[in-house]
Amino acid sequence: MALMKTLVVFSHLRWNFVYQRPQHLLSRLAHRWPVIFIEEPMPDSDQDRIEHIAAAPGVEVWRPHVRGGAHGFHPDHKAVMQRLVAQSLADQRIQDYWIWFYTPMALPMAAKLEPEGIIYDSMDELSLFRGAPRELIDQENALFKAADLVFTGGRSLYNAKKTRHANVHCFPSSVDALHFRQGTPDHPLQQAIAHPRLGYCGVIDERIDLELIAGIADRRPDWQIVMVGPVVKIDPAHCPQRPNIHWLGQQGYDDLPAFINGWDVCLLPFALNESTRFISPTKTLEYMACGRPCVSTAIRDVVEPYGHVVPIHPDADGFVAAAESFLQLDAASKAQHDRQVADIIARTSWDATAAAMADLIAQAQARREQEELPVANIAAELARASSASSASAALSA
Repeated sequence: MALMKTLVVFSHLRWNFVYQRPQHLLSRLAHRWPVIFIEEPMPDSDQDRIEHIAAAPGVEVWRPHVRGGAHGFHPDHKAVMQRLVAQSLADQRIQDYWIWFYTPMALPMAAKLEPEGIIYDSMDELSLFRGAPRELIDQENALFKAADLVFTGGRSLYNAKKTRHANVHCFPSSVDALHFRQGTPDHPLQQAIAHPRLGYCGVIDERIDLELIAGIADRRPDWQIVMVGPVVKIDPAHCPQRPNIHWLGQQGYDDLPAFINGWDVCLLPFALNESTRFISPTKTLEYMACGRPCVSTAIRDVVEPYGHVVPIHPDADGFVAAAESFLQLDAASKAQHDRQVADIIARTSWDATAAAMADLIAQAQARREQEELPVANIAAELARASSASSASAALSA
């Protein structure tokens, strides 16, 4: 068996969207193996084709354009996606590769490929997100059967998945501490905004408690709330409008330290709902790396590892009280908080996370080679999962 030469990744997130877990990990793994990052199709194109984009050293994004009108890795696109991906692999003479999935919905798109192994990086519980397709659960069952390795994006997600596969590993969100260093000059877009400033950066969707944001703004109209990030999957008209709330939209990853360093207190204002049950917010450590204090709702993957330095509150009154406490810290208390946060940051990095993942992949490849283990047949696992789901539905009817 040939050693892997390429990682072929199927992702529901676009490379040029918010810079998060996939970009952090794959840009580092690309130092060891070339990465092909296959995005969801762009619908309603005039022709079926794949756009090739040099995204980062060692990373090439393949952006499919399809004539069909459905969004996402929709079943309607299966045949054309199988053909386009197979043809692009053949054109580039890519033969010895592993497939890495960020979403089970892409599994049928790869059903005719012949990888050396399969990885599932489960960074979110996608089945609980708004608009999740009903077939996602069946396809995740098939992916668990087919995968050689499963990674999870946080402790709570690991606990939910660990009994479903024999080789599951917990890799929570980490941080590039050098990128999010303290002392970065204030960003021009917020220089005219007065202090105190409370800030949030990240995707703004059904996971954000917009009533909480409005409540903080109403209780302290002299405070300024800065919201940085794209608004997706919700109506922007639902975002509360106040003189002291500033919606600055999506900003580049390189700009985030300049925003965060200009805030007095950082916010983790997550709604407590199905879509946030298993999240591990990357921004928690990014705030800490900038030396900023933060306040959160009771997200499990914030409470358990960081509850000793991150106050946890359910409502605007609690957030306001915690922020006021941070704003009034004396020098000795601030120094103690800073030492606790620095200790957390010193124990983690995306470099170390990617290196540990790479070692597990290499070990799995070596074991497969030594024991001559067959790679799972994706099409067969999909068929079995669908059949099992149909039988279960018939029994419960």
